[in-house]
Amino acid sequence: MNWVLDNLDMIVDLTLAHLNQSVIPIIVGFVLSLPLGWVAWRYRLVRGPIIVLTGLLYTIPSLALLILLPATLGYSAISAPNLIIALTIYAVAILVRAVSDGLDSVDDDIRQAATAIGYGPVRRFFAVEFPLAGPVILAGLRVTAVSTVSLATVGILIGVTNLGYLFTNGLQRRIIPEVLAGVVAVVVVALLIDLLLLLVGRALMPWTRAATVTRAQAKAVEAIA
Repeated sequence: MNWVLDNLDMIVDLTLAHLNQSVIPIIVGFVLSLPLGWVAWRYRLVRGPIIVLTGLLYTIPSLALLILLPATLGYSAISAPNLIIALTIYAVAILVRAVSDGLDSVDDDIRQAATAIGYGPVRRFFAVEFPLAGPVILAGLRVTAVSTVSLATVGILIGVTNLGYLFTNGLQRRIIPEVLAGVVAVVVVALLIDLLLLLVGRALMPWTRAATVTRAQAKAVEAIA
């Protein structure tokens, strides 16, 4: 505890850097996944290849990806952008399937009803399909957020400073409180982002709360019966 108090400023600075390196890939990965997920849902012939190929991206070892990216694209390996690009790739690997599955969960009758009242493809997507697919997409986004925060610690192995520093430095110097502080900080950052996504989801999709209450009431009635 004394070590944590003595180094609180450093922990806060590392946490802020880690948060910045995590949030950007989550946002960019989400934006890139929307069109890819839509194409995978809309065109059945390419759905399999898109889902498989993007899913395979997640199987690439993180350290290997961090080394291969700069060698392929021709920039410095020791840089935050290198880590952010790698984390974005992993985010896309998770979110493309989430977007495709979310759109697939929308009832066809609802689409037909929207078309019948004059909604064009673009308006129907943003006003009907995307909101209704929201709960499934949000679930994938929350998984992506937690995964990204965790994977970001690997950046310290290529010289990108974040909470991973507490792991490597603590292990090298055998300072267990430093390692534990890093673990706790990573968990707190992941939980805060997850909570923020949950609150935003409830604010943008109030009908999901009503559905949850309805299911809970139904279960209560069944239990009483």
